[in-house]
Amino acid sequence: MRLVHLFRPLGWLLPALLLAACASTAPEIRYKEVDPPSSVSIQPLHNKDRPVVALALGSGGIRGFAHIAVIKVLEANHIPVDIVVGTSVGSVVGSLYAGGFAAADLERLAVQLDEGQIRDVTITRRGFIGGERLQDFINRALENRNIEQLAKPFAVVATELDNGRVAVFNHGNTGLAVRASSSIPSIFNPVEIGDVTYVDGDLKSPVPASIARQMGADVVIAVDISQQPQDFPDASGLIDVLMQSIRIMRQSILSHELKLADVVIHPGISVSSFDFSPEMKQVLFKAGEEAATAALPRIREQLEQAAQRKHVHAH
Repeated sequence: MRLVHLFRPLGWLLPALLLAACASTAPEIRYKEVDPPSSVSIQPLHNKDRPVVALALGSGGIRGFAHIAVIKVLEANHIPVDIVVGTSVGSVVGSLYAGGFAAADLERLAVQLDEGQIRDVTITRRGFIGGERLQDFINRALENRNIEQLAKPFAVVATELDNGRVAVFNHGNTGLAVRASSSIPSIFNPVEIGDVTYVDGDLKSPVPASIARQMGADVVIAVDISQQPQDFPDASGLIDVLMQSIRIMRQSILSHELKLADVVIHPGISVSSFDFSPEMKQVLFKAGEEAATAALPRIREQLEQAAQRKHVHAH
């Protein structure tokens, strides 16, 4: 699958700016004549036969390749997924998975993915990555289907820039919703939808377990690919201190979200580079696979307990 974007560390800003100065224009969006993304009232999914399972895929940039391996393990072990919710890179992988891409398809597309397929340099005062190419990539892959037309119920989390509110897109243009969710402030240009400006969903809901619960999940499997503060004990430089501070601040938001999940899968990866090399992809695939495999006993336990609760309530 053609997987995605985001978090390149600040160290790559200068070369990107120099590249942009040599003139790089935004591509024409081929798949744009669809309804804009919107938030409609969430109708919780119900399943009489077994527990409803949701997969909440978190933000984390290049580490999002690990999400694919998690899906691969769930499929191989016949763990059903009824609902998909994603933030930032999680929305990229999640949109394709909800759109019918199996794990093998996702992995194949990820291996083939080149950075240029989803990055367009467009300098403005608010950022220097336009995001149009990512939007077009998603819509082409999904054959221009709206969010509500995908194979699984799906929601994309973004942040309203003006007031900081969480936006949950569950209708309309899938590619544009994913682009909004992935718009890292000061790197990607914010996305205007109607009269509202949106940026990265990571600011408010790094791993959207709460949204998954609202959508009717009996069991929420959350995948947290974020970097933890302890991964960088020696924050000696200006950029190191800034990035470490951001990680620390977001821990309170993240911990609140993860409390609402039944199972948290946390691949052991600390990489923050924007390395699209085959070697890096394999490292991330392996980390996701190992973490998901280790979580299988816990997943099965939660499924069994949820099934028992459903049986008791039914009688």
